[in-house]
Amino acid sequence: MSLDLRLALPALAVWLTAGLLIAAPTSAGVVAVTLWLLAGGCIVVLVVSRMSWRGARESPAARGTMRSTSLGSARGLVNVLGFWPALGGSLVLCCAGAALAATAVAVWTPVRLPAEVRAAAGSHATITATVTVWTVPVAAKAFIGSGTSGRVRYRATLTQLDSRGETAPVASTVVVFAEAATGGSEPEIGSSIQMRGTMRLTAPGDAAVALLFATDTAHSVAPPPWWLQWANELRARFKTAATDLVGDGGDLLPGLAIGDTSAVSPALDAAMKTSSLSHLTAVSGANCAIVIASIMLLGGYLRLRRSWRIGLSILALLGFTLLVTPEPSVLRSAVMATLTLVSIGAGRPGRGVPTLLFVVIGLLVIDPWLARNYGFALSVLATAGLLVLAGPLARVLAQWMPMALAAIIAIPLAAQLACQPVLILLSPSLPLYGVPANILAGPAAPIATVVGLFACLALPLLPGVAAGLLALAWLPSAWIAAVAHGVSQLPGTRLPWPGGAPGMLLLSLVTLLTLVVVLRGPAARPARWPAAVLAVLLVGLGGYAGALIGTGIGRVVSFPPDWQIAACDIGQGDAVVVRDGDQYALVDVGPDPQLLAACLATLGISHIDLLVLTHYDLDHIGGVDAVLGKVDTALVGAPENAQDERLHERLLAGGATVRQASSGDVGTLGRLRWNILWPVRGATTMQVGNPGSITILFDGRGIRSIFLGDLGEESQSALLRSSPPGRVDVVKVAHHGSADQSPELYAELRARVGLISAGAANTYGHPTEKLLHTLVAVGTLAVRTDREGLAVVAPGADGTLVLWTEKVAERGPPPQPTQPPTQPPTPPTPP
Repeated sequence: MSLDLRLALPALAVWLTAGLLIAAPTSAGVVAVTLWLLAGGCIVVLVVSRMSWRGARESPAARGTMRSTSLGSARGLVNVLGFWPALGGSLVLCCAGAALAATAVAVWTPVRLPAEVRAAAGSHATITATVTVWTVPVAAKAFIGSGTSGRVRYRATLTQLDSRGETAPVASTVVVFAEAATGGSEPEIGSSIQMRGTMRLTAPGDAAVALLFATDTAHSVAPPPWWLQWANELRARFKTAATDLVGDGGDLLPGLAIGDTSAVSPALDAAMKTSSLSHLTAVSGANCAIVIASIMLLGGYLRLRRSWRIGLSILALLGFTLLVTPEPSVLRSAVMATLTLVSIGAGRPGRGVPTLLFVVIGLLVIDPWLARNYGFALSVLATAGLLVLAGPLARVLAQWMPMALAAIIAIPLAAQLACQPVLILLSPSLPLYGVPANILAGPAAPIATVVGLFACLALPLLPGVAAGLLALAWLPSAWIAAVAHGVSQLPGTRLPWPGGAPGMLLLSLVTLLTLVVVLRGPAARPARWPAAVLAVLLVGLGGYAGALIGTGIGRVVSFPPDWQIAACDIGQGDAVVVRDGDQYALVDVGPDPQLLAACLATLGISHIDLLVLTHYDLDHIGGVDAVLGKVDTALVGAPENAQDERLHERLLAGGATVRQASSGDVGTLGRLRWNILWPVRGATTMQVGNPGSITILFDGRGIRSIFLGDLGEESQSALLRSSPPGRVDVVKVAHHGSADQSPELYAELRARVGLISAGAANTYGHPTEKLLHTLVAVGTLAVRTDREGLAVVAPGADGTLVLWTEKVAERGPPPQPTQPPTQPPTPPTPP
């Protein structure tokens, strides 16, 4: 198979240039000028070299010179000049494409982020903003009291900014966090609304320039235009009809048919991600191909001319794009499909790989901020994998099985191999059952998509027929959901792999060398270097894994996917995560935002539903910058000074709902219920500092846990008198294991695991021998972050606990206390 990869280097140059410059847009102008000059210089050299090459080939003097004894240098010059046109042409394309991307960044940066937006965000002032909505509002949960925050988020374009009496027209992409509209009537795509709120700039390179946090109810300024309104009505009607169907099949169907995942529950979403099936709910090239194929086949049945069929297909594709909303993956698919149709109409059908590369270059030049969009990258890589790898892999597999079965396996395998290096950046692990899950669920996806889309289109005209089609589409949709749940519950669903850029490069190299070895034909000339390098890599990785297993760190393979509690290793401080599905609570944020950000990235957490700041010591609040703008609800204690109040203001400016917590407050985190035990509401003593630490208890999914902040013995005893917590499974030990503890409280708790968050070689002597003796006396296993790093607890079978730690450390007990425990609890499952 021959591949036309002439545009591969230019596409890579454009992608790298855009990806780098959007993070440093101030240098885009200089880079653009430099690249244009370089491209012009390459063109001049290319023209001169062509003329010299032809002259050298045609001149009798040159031919005579080449016969002379000094011919070597002349022949070498001619050979170099003959090779230069091919190399020079590719270099010109690379420089020109990169220059276009740099120019686009330089031109669009001041438009996207004008001085007015930068000033409003920097001052944290309340502004009046007029925005145009471009995505479906998605509900955000905070799990306080009733369990919902009544907030939604959506992408929009900020079109007008009123700040401090001055009005400025702008055109900035923002993400809006706003209170849900009364009666469930959320803003529609294309509508213009006005609201008051505050803004916070995002990191350079983000597709949105700012986060807009509404502080009051938005009101409509203008309805959507007619060419968007029909899609809004059809989308809403189909979602309502589909979600009326029972089970996860109805919730998943809008995503399969029209890419609307707003009805997917957190549990189903987590299962789809764990089983590597989440791409099925995103509209892709397959959906666009289905639309085009349907129109072309129907046109052929009606004997329409090819030009009419192509025109109708393009119109249908445009309507479909409006219906599913032009997300980056949809945009890539639609543009590529349109180019393919145009080339067919012109009588010169294009090839897949060059068309894909041309579309990548065009879209990145138009919108350079796509360069860091994971959806766009995964869409391009999946398509490239199918175009380049699916056929060869199927032919190799067909040596041992029927061709049809080989194709079924090769298609998801090719897409998985192409996308996995980028997926490593999102989650540093490899899906063990991703390909089998796609083999099981993949055949059902086109059926659900086609039938669901026909049902969507039939709803306004033939509601009875649409109801029947919905029932038919529900079956494959329910099957996909069942596969996702079944696969996600298998043991060892994901295998560990190094994260970040090193992990991505390592996996890319291993994948490439493996493909070179596997896909070489039997008649091909033997090439020993790929096999040798692959063997060295595999032996090296195997030895590395063996060493890890030998030292105990290889237990990372057994990292429990259903973990519920994770104590971050952030030095001398507290930062503990409680989780149910994809809903997260964070109790304290440690002393350092970088350490906290690293821990949250390791755990794959980008959003905090509930933040609990137990008190205002630096080792509990110093890392708050890592979560600003990512928190739904924050529970805090009574502020002790103006600095604490400013912390509340920063959380509010970041879009969080800030509540002062006290005993009696309750709420939910997914299927977990939490309640505040301390401080006592209305009490006048022990309300600030360590004695006033918020104490929260979580209960559900087989684990009962309590988090004691920095409570000392006196306040622990008062807690025991006012709100006896009863027995728990896990306790976050108070004050990093200091000696100021109440043995009576720990005897009341009788926890199976005691998490101690302390810094290695800290100067406080934490945890103390007294505290360790206390835990031994009540049968609590001490797990220390200073020795064992990140510690994770998950529910096990038959009421047991599964404990996993990042490092191996000796857990031998300290010298035995004088009074041994009278009734030791069941120990956790050893890691």
